[in-house]
Amino acid sequence: MIDSHAHVYDDGLLENIDAIMSESRALGVTKLLMPNIDHESIEAMLALEDRFPDYCLPMMGLHPCSVDKHFEKALYEVEEWLDKRPFIAVGEMGTDLYWDKQYWPQQQEAFRIQCQLALKHKLPIVIHSRESIDETIQLVTPYVEQGLTGVFHCFTGTVEQAHKIKSLGFYLGIGGVLTFKNSGLDAVIRAIGSDRLLLETDSPYLAPAPNRGKKNSPIYLPLIAQKLADTLEVRLDEISDITSNHAVSLFQLDEL
Repeated sequence: MIDSHAHVYDDGLLENIDAIMSESRALGVTKLLMPNIDHESIEAMLALEDRFPDYCLPMMGLHPCSVDKHFEKALYEVEEWLDKRPFIAVGEMGTDLYWDKQYWPQQQEAFRIQCQLALKHKLPIVIHSRESIDETIQLVTPYVEQGLTGVFHCFTGTVEQAHKIKSLGFYLGIGGVLTFKNSGLDAVIRAIGSDRLLLETDSPYLAPAPNRGKKNSPIYLPLIAQKLADTLEVRLDEISDITSNHAVSLFQLDEL
């Protein structure tokens, strides 16, 4: 299994990071893909890559909740990092209309700039789209024709939205929400099948049942994988292979 979205550099996880890494490996988690947040998270993220090379793989981007009136300065730093060393994706980027709509115009511009950076560096993008899936589909569509691809992480949308995202050639990140009672995501998954799905934890957030409310970590990825397998009525090893192959393909992990 590949955890395609894990903020394992979070302060709340670092205090137990050796145990988390050891247990994750023992449970069959073969790689952890780390999305960046903003300038404050870069040092800790890259330090983990140094400690666990070929296991913790970093991305570079600016999270929409970190976008404010100074976003252009933050994106200059993102661009500088992308120019000076390899990353597996541009992310975590995207849009968010749940917390604060004040900087919606800036979020859209930051999204467009990061799409252009991804095209320049031939990288996929990792999209956050809380309460903004339709708006984000509209924003990303012009770049798809130029060859851009990526994943809508933490997908919790409708069947129609899922089909639209898949038609763009993008993937859907499936995490702990699938295990939540009455989330409705299981019905969506059954309607769209296993094509274009990635496994993720979004650690330290959204721990799956029966650990909901606890700090999430990659050790819980097998719980999400099992729920996904049960939902699609396939074996666990089959869903693990399918989602891992999708991650390898999207993030070009076989070329590292």
